[in-house]
Amino acid sequence: MSTIPASFLSGPNAPFIEELYAKYLENPSAVDPSWRKFFSELQDDSAIVLQDIRGASWAPRARAVEIGNGHEETYATSETSARPAPAAKDLSRAARDSLRAMMLIRAYRVRGHLEASLDPLELKPRHKHSELDPRSYGFTDADMDREIYIDNVFGYQHATLRQIVHAVRETYCGSIGVEYMHIENPDQKKWLQQRIEGSRNQREFTPRGKQAILERLTAAEMFEKFLDKKYTGTKRFGLDGGETMIPALEQIIKRGSQLGVKELVLGMTHRGRLNVLANFMNKRFAAIFSEFQGNAANPEDVQGSADVKYHLGTSADREFDGRVVHLSLTANPSHLEAVNTVVLGKVRAKQEQRKDKNMEQVMGLLIHGDASFAGQGLVPESLELSELDGYKTGGTIHFIVNNQIGFTTNPVASRSGPYCSDIAKGVQAPIFHVNGDDPEATLFVSGLAMEFRQEFKRDVVIDMFCYRRFGHNESDEPAFTQPMMYQKIAAHPTTRQIYSQRLLEEGSISQEEADRVVHEFQSRLDSELEVSQSYKPNKADWLEGAWSGLEIASGDDRRGATSADLDKLELVGKAITTVPATFNANRKIARQLAQKEEALKKGEGIDWATAEALAFGTLLDEGFTVRMSGQDCKRGTFSQRHAVLVDQETEDEYIPLNNIRDGQAKLEIINSPLSEAGVLGFEYGFSLADPKALVLWEAQFGDFANGAQVIIDQFISSGESKWLRMSGLVMLLPHGYEGQGPEHSSARLERYLQLCAEDNMQVVNATTPANYFHVLRRQLHRAFRKPLIMMTPKSLLRHKNAVSKLAEFGPNTSFHRVLWDDRPGLDDKRIRRVVLCSGKVYYDLLQEAENREQDQVYIMRVEQLYPFPGKALAAELQRFPGAEIVWCQEEPKNMGPWTFVMPEIEAVMESLGSKQARVRYAGRPAAASPATGLFKRHVKEQNKLVNEALTLS
Repeated sequence: MSTIPASFLSGPNAPFIEELYAKYLENPSAVDPSWRKFFSELQDDSAIVLQDIRGASWAPRARAVEIGNGHEETYATSETSARPAPAAKDLSRAARDSLRAMMLIRAYRVRGHLEASLDPLELKPRHKHSELDPRSYGFTDADMDREIYIDNVFGYQHATLRQIVHAVRETYCGSIGVEYMHIENPDQKKWLQQRIEGSRNQREFTPRGKQAILERLTAAEMFEKFLDKKYTGTKRFGLDGGETMIPALEQIIKRGSQLGVKELVLGMTHRGRLNVLANFMNKRFAAIFSEFQGNAANPEDVQGSADVKYHLGTSADREFDGRVVHLSLTANPSHLEAVNTVVLGKVRAKQEQRKDKNMEQVMGLLIHGDASFAGQGLVPESLELSELDGYKTGGTIHFIVNNQIGFTTNPVASRSGPYCSDIAKGVQAPIFHVNGDDPEATLFVSGLAMEFRQEFKRDVVIDMFCYRRFGHNESDEPAFTQPMMYQKIAAHPTTRQIYSQRLLEEGSISQEEADRVVHEFQSRLDSELEVSQSYKPNKADWLEGAWSGLEIASGDDRRGATSADLDKLELVGKAITTVPATFNANRKIARQLAQKEEALKKGEGIDWATAEALAFGTLLDEGFTVRMSGQDCKRGTFSQRHAVLVDQETEDEYIPLNNIRDGQAKLEIINSPLSEAGVLGFEYGFSLADPKALVLWEAQFGDFANGAQVIIDQFISSGESKWLRMSGLVMLLPHGYEGQGPEHSSARLERYLQLCAEDNMQVVNATTPANYFHVLRRQLHRAFRKPLIMMTPKSLLRHKNAVSKLAEFGPNTSFHRVLWDDRPGLDDKRIRRVVLCSGKVYYDLLQEAENREQDQVYIMRVEQLYPFPGKALAAELQRFPGAEIVWCQEEPKNMGPWTFVMPEIEAVMESLGSKQARVRYAGRPAAASPATGLFKRHVKEQNKLVNEALTLS
């Protein structure tokens, strides 16, 4: 057998083997019999190994050259030289071993994490995986000390099999287990491989660095022990068992500051939150101790319900090596992962505020529990947004505090895969599993995760295996359900103790120095506890930074300056009806644009979509940005909006509202993924960070918001009261009964009204395009921000009567919370009944009243349902002192506004001295389903309720 150089399998030669192997796979008889025999002996992943050898896209490339016929194939060892490729029968044992060794190495890259030492408690024995056994690749024990060529892998040009196995096990089976071979991008994969294998997944820390780690572990552990001693039995959701997270977070932000990060937005669950607030966010210990004593987190003159201390957020500046990073921890409820996309939305807004186009100055960091990361649907929704243009933030670091249990549920009962992090593979995020009892390993992967995020702007996951020393909370008894686990925990030393002993044994620190760290921190805690007895918060931070100049809402009317000059309306109108001469607009849309242009010229017949565009455009002209997202909102579910036009020949997009004039602000309108909770949370987060943007989320149908109820309940309706965080978010919810069945008739208006109290938000069910225009502009033309829940129409989008005059948008106009009856010739003195209603049913009542020529019934619209316009309604109703008051709605009696408005209307009636004790109801009876699915039945029901409302007794 001729001798073939071992370098035959080096990177430059891999293309030839790849091509030859590809021929073999396509047609085995097309290659030399000796090569055919060789390839048939290889395992299935040999081609992948050859591709790995070839390297990343930026690696030096060689060309595989074929000259002549038969077996006179050649392969390139460089760009300029080539030599004949040998037949497989001449392939040396060294070359064959080289390929098999690379297959073994690849197996460790793919599967090595399965044998890594990840669990501090060693609850389960680590099973050997057959693919990590050299014998699976044809090696025997006698081969262990034979030298093999592996082309500079792990720093080796040549190595014995024993050295190779030691290197791969040290790298992939130590305290770190890495999953990255699922990533399709070769550059990302090679980048990770080089950093992992080049360092053997380790980092050498200086003695001072090791001491700093010990100091942070000491602070984390002693803080929890101090709280446990001073406030025994009080819930704190301590970090006991996961203390390594504190130095790991500092490593992330320190490395981030070196790589250009200037602001970090955090979201996390309640486990370890107080520790993060104290030891990472630098919230005063005295402030936290004061809260444990029952005192408020904000000054006494600040209103609001407040929240438990382990839900609160804060902000702080941290300095690392002269670089200042602003940190903000987002407040969140006990719905564990609900805060995820809220954080992402805040990050996106802050990036735009900083003009951080490369998304490297502001980033998000989400801290999860293992059970919630695997189980909560908002996690995949968050991951899904990570690479979408309208929502991407340049990558988020996900830090999982892996307690290896969810409350009382073991992992085997709470997820289907081996790891809680498996869901992240769907977006090809690298995953670093790490043993939390090895702080140096945890800090290594934390720094590496930060570097990967900044290099590739993609999500990355750190899965820190640890444990929960005291159960779900400090009053829980975990031994009820996990006795064996908690026997091990009781006997297990703390991470600080383990690391301190390690530093003592290696001589990095003396016992005296270790004791000094403990005593100094204990003294600090004792001092802060004494201060806490008289501690008073001196300010609330909610109207600072971007929110400076805004104020707490007050007064009743609060119309805001929402009118627009006619020349501005004309400018915007021209923009929304004009497309470039070279743009090939759809013919139907071209006709619609011509109709809009005609309506604007005449100054009448302005429909809902045109009014919306005028609102957006005038705000953009005034320098306010507008951001809108939702399912298919560019066109609009009902083909009404067409905010983005598509060229019929090239599919290029044109946004008329971004072409009003030079220097205007920009409209960002995004077709969202089929997600409600995730996207609504994102837009809410965006609105928290930017009070000068009109931020809107549109449900495809109003009932789609059902899927986002947690965001509505826990953030939108209560965030200002609980956490002193304003939001001007607008929710657009198509609502109205058109006989289309139960699913898309009702936006569940009653649910929003039930959440209304303490001036927390606005609920509007407008009937005119002009009122819609003003209510949108009102969001930004007042000195405060409130969420707006807006019932939007479906059939009214093209209803001949649901139009406004251009003058109703112009000077001296505003939003009207109560609207009058537009029919001419009505005499107040002849009115015997006033029918109050809201939304689309008004047009059904109007049509029937006109058909009947009914002039003794007055139809009054309550356009804003909350805050309820009691004074405005009283001013209108006093015109009809003897008239009967009826409330009419098309929703069933147990739905819609009825139960909310009834006491409000009766309070107005009482204030006017009405002899009528109770307001009368005209509408559908109570029902389990929102609407019938039969059109004939719908028509019958609608006719009946209209008749009841208009027929005088």
